[in-house]
Amino acid sequence: MAITEANRITELEEYYFSRKLKEISDIEKTGKNIINLGIGNPDLPPSQSTIDALSESANQSGNHGYQGYSSSPELRNAISEYYNKIYSVVLDPGREILPLIGSKEGIMHISMAFLNPGDEVLIPNPGYPAYTSASKIIGAAIRYYDLNEKNNWHVDIDELKTKDLSRVKIMWINYPHMPTGAVASSGLFEELISIARKNNFLLCNDNPYSLILNENPQSLLSVGGAKEVALELNSLSKSHNMAGWRVGWVAGNEKYVKSVLKVKSNIDSGIFLPIQHAAIEALKNPADWHKKRNDELRERKRKVLNLLKLLGCSYDENQVGMFVWAKLPESVIDAEKFVDKLLSEANVFITPGFIFGSNGEKYVRVSLCNSMQKLEEAIRRVKNMFSIKAEIK
Repeated sequence: MAITEANRITELEEYYFSRKLKEISDIEKTGKNIINLGIGNPDLPPSQSTIDALSESANQSGNHGYQGYSSSPELRNAISEYYNKIYSVVLDPGREILPLIGSKEGIMHISMAFLNPGDEVLIPNPGYPAYTSASKIIGAAIRYYDLNEKNNWHVDIDELKTKDLSRVKIMWINYPHMPTGAVASSGLFEELISIARKNNFLLCNDNPYSLILNENPQSLLSVGGAKEVALELNSLSKSHNMAGWRVGWVAGNEKYVKSVLKVKSNIDSGIFLPIQHAAIEALKNPADWHKKRNDELRERKRKVLNLLKLLGCSYDENQVGMFVWAKLPESVIDAEKFVDKLLSEANVFITPGFIFGSNGEKYVRVSLCNSMQKLEEAIRRVKNMFSIKAEIK
C-alpha cells in the first residue's frame, strides 16, 4: 500500500541543486575533491559586531522563547533606517515591514496570500526557480516572460503592453537580476508600476543582490506610486554574509503586508530573538565593511572571468551580484553535458543555465563564493583538461 502525494506537487521536481549536491557528495566519497563553483553560499563571515551581538543575546536566559510574528519593533526600525539610508525609501516600521525567516519563504507566503488556483503569474525566463515552484504548489497558471541578452535582460515593456494581462495577479521581477547580473533602470521600474496599476496586479521585486558589486543600489519602492501595487523582498543572506541565519523581510503597502502576515503567522513562530539582535547590528555595518566585501568579490570575479575565458565563454563584465553569467561557445550543443564533463574530468562544478529557464540553455553561471585559492586551483584543473574545446560538445 502506498499513500499518494498531493496533486499540488505532482509537477514539482526535486530542486536541481539538491540533486546535484547529493551527486557531488557521492563523487567525493570516492576520494575526489570537487571544487563547487555553482552555489551562491557566501563563504565570508558576517561582521564581528554581528557575531558578538548574537553571542551576547544568546547568553541571556530570557531570550530563548517564542517571538512575535512581526518580530521586534527594534528590528523593524533597523530595517526602516536601512532602507532610508541605502535606497532613500521611507517605510513605516510598524505597518510597512514584515521580517521573515529568509526572503525565500516570502515568495511562498506572497503566493499563498494572493493567488487562487488558476490565477496567472508572470515569471521571468531566465529567473529564480522558486517563483515557478511556489506558483505550481498554489496551482496558479504560469506565464513566462522572456528576458534576453539583446535587451540587456530587461523586461520588454513594448511586448508586455501587447499582452492580455486581465487575469494576471502577480508579476515577479528580480533586479539586480539573478542569474544574469543585469541592473534595472528607474525608467524600467516606472514603466512596470504603470502597467501593474493599469492592469491591477501585484508587482513583486526580489532584491537581495543590490549591494553586491553594485555602485547604485535601487529599490522598486523608491519609485512614485510603487506602494499602491508593489511589494519588495530583501534579505541579509548575500549582502551581509548571513545566508544560514535566515533573516529577510517583505516591505510595501500596509494592506499587502498584513495579508502576508496572515499566512506567515499560521506557519512559523517568529525569528529567534538573538538572531534579531544580530540582524539589527548587521544592518548598521558601515560602508567600509561593504567595500571590503566587494573588494574581495571583485578580485574573485577577475579569476572567474579567467576561468570562463579558458572555457571559451563570453560575458558582460559590467554585471553585478555574486555570480558571473556567461554564454557558452557556439560549439557547445548541450550545456548539461558540458557541465557534467567539467565535473568528471576537472572535478569542477559550475551551474548550467537551463535550470533558470529555457532562455538560459546556452549559458552557465559561476559563483564568487569561493576563496582565491580554490579559484586558482579550478583554473589549474581546467588547464589540465586535455583538448577541452575539442572534447566538450
